[in-house]
Amino acid sequence: MDLRSIDLGALELLVGVDDHGSLSAAARALHVAQPNASRAIGRLERLLGVRLLDRVTTGSRLTPDGTVLVHWARRTVDDARALLDVAAGLLSDTAAEVTVDASMTVAEHLMPLWLGTFRTDHPETTVHLRVRNSSAVFEAVASGGCDVGFVESPSIPSGLHSAVVARDRLVLVVPPGHKWSRRRRPIDIAELAATPLLVREPGSGTRTTLEVALTGYDIAPPILELGSSAAIRTAVAGGVGPAVLSTLAVQESARSGELRVIDVDGLDLTRELRAVWRPPRTLQGPATELVRIARRSAQ
Repeated sequence: MDLRSIDLGALELLVGVDDHGSLSAAARALHVAQPNASRAIGRLERLLGVRLLDRVTTGSRLTPDGTVLVHWARRTVDDARALLDVAAGLLSDTAAEVTVDASMTVAEHLMPLWLGTFRTDHPETTVHLRVRNSSAVFEAVASGGCDVGFVESPSIPSGLHSAVVARDRLVLVVPPGHKWSRRRRPIDIAELAATPLLVREPGSGTRTTLEVALTGYDIAPPILELGSSAAIRTAVAGGVGPAVLSTLAVQESARSGELRVIDVDGLDLTRELRAVWRPPRTLQGPATELVRIARRSAQ
């Protein structure tokens, strides 16, 4: 197997299944004919040697292997889009541009709205968006690798400037058949800490927020580490285990009944989402405008 045999369009369809819930919905979103989408996924399965989708009467859903691989597919697709954005930016040496690094929760659920408004107001400015976990965003900002970063981590490294742009809350979610969904009372913090969970990778703001909140408790080893909230959400719905995720990531699934939100007695996981930038210079230019749009959207 070599890189030239990988079909980026098939990877984009796989990500679409994770985002939209079925292959047919992913195909519609990407304007791909259903038969062509099915063939593309079939070729990808044969290439990788694993079954990615379960075909059922109601549509298609990710298999456990597909749930793991869709995280890497998402990163590959995001990187390919970033490459195209950078190439577009190189077409004009005089064009204004801004490089933005964002943690995954911010990038998936808030950045599309912010960038849509920014593009309407500043169509001449090219935005290079890179999606990373919070730890990697801090490193890029500190090294000068981006103009501004957006993170969900509860603490900011010394030496960086920051401003709160939004707030969200983490919640415990389980599938409808989980034993906790039948409890009449909230579980307590010690029980949550002692329970293996599906978690994000080390360096993720979501994981760091939870670990800080559980300081002083013996935390059980995780069931599985996955690189995106979307992958964890799918795994929880599939019965792999419980997880703590942002309300931004689970609100639709909770509303539909696919996931159940479980109260944890005495645990407040409200957090601040921040823009971060590097001193000594004051944030200015397009980056300043993007932060202003983000803060205005949260009001």
